[in-house]
Amino acid sequence: MAKNTVIRMIRVVTLLIGLSILTFSLIHLSPMDPVNAYIGGDGSASPEQIEKFKEYWGVDKSPVEQYFSWAGALLQGNFGTSMLYRTPVIDIIQSRFVTSLALMGTAWLLSGVIGYLLGMAAAMNRGKIIDRIIKWYSYTLVSTPIFWMGLILLIVFAVGLEWFPVGLAVPPGVMESDVRFLDRLHHFVLPALTLSILGVANVAMHTREKMIDILNAEYVVFAKARGESDWQIFKYHGIRNSILPAISLQFAYFGELFGGSMLAEQVFAYPGLGSTLTTAGLKGDLPLMVGIILISSLFVFAGNFIADILNKVVDPRMKGAI
Repeated sequence: MAKNTVIRMIRVVTLLIGLSILTFSLIHLSPMDPVNAYIGGDGSASPEQIEKFKEYWGVDKSPVEQYFSWAGALLQGNFGTSMLYRTPVIDIIQSRFVTSLALMGTAWLLSGVIGYLLGMAAAMNRGKIIDRIIKWYSYTLVSTPIFWMGLILLIVFAVGLEWFPVGLAVPPGVMESDVRFLDRLHHFVLPALTLSILGVANVAMHTREKMIDILNAEYVVFAKARGESDWQIFKYHGIRNSILPAISLQFAYFGELFGGSMLAEQVFAYPGLGSTLTTAGLKGDLPLMVGIILISSLFVFAGNFIADILNKVVDPRMKGAI
């Protein structure tokens, strides 16, 4: 276990280095000029002022020099300063990560619980109408883009019924100190619901297949022959043998969850890491963009690492796997 952990740490370090180099390369190969993106087409800026901007931000240096300058600062715990917000990148990430974590955490829990219950219900009623409905629901969700689902919920519940606000995380024009918890919750519902609905399908279908395998196992057939009811089989055999694989799948879902949150945040103008990353990419804010990419990569790595550990707990034959 210790050897596997060390190997994984080496892998994640090389992954972060590769991602940072790739991001730097793509930004410099793109036609976007971060200085012009920051100025926003202001024709009053003189060439001398533009050169001073470039010198101040360090974008007048070669890409290699910029990368090693940034990497040296990162080794000292400094992610740099955002070109757009004129604030340390780590401060922006900390404030936005809390918002995104609340959104992703809620969606993660809801999709896991609802998906597991639906999968169990489908397996326990295999071939019946409830099983067909759940399968149709899951297959439909798998093929539904998350931004499309967000727009539908927005049109129905925010524009049509006017039950929820159109976007943002707090009411516009209200001081931060005056925002109530209920106001935040009111703005939080639709983005969280969008992420949760689409995360249900994978867990539901995986749990269904796992539970069907359990119901076909010899020990369950023997339990039925002894007269155990469906509830007893579900309680003593189904939950015990299907819950850990479902949890493991949920942790492996971290990558898709973060990608989905980016789209949901864009649809609802929700101020999280995803929408901040999109803004940084469009405006050429390289320090902020690379910082968010590295933090999100660690987030996804943590989910996959936990999933691997759970897989080894469930299946002892995987203890030697890396």
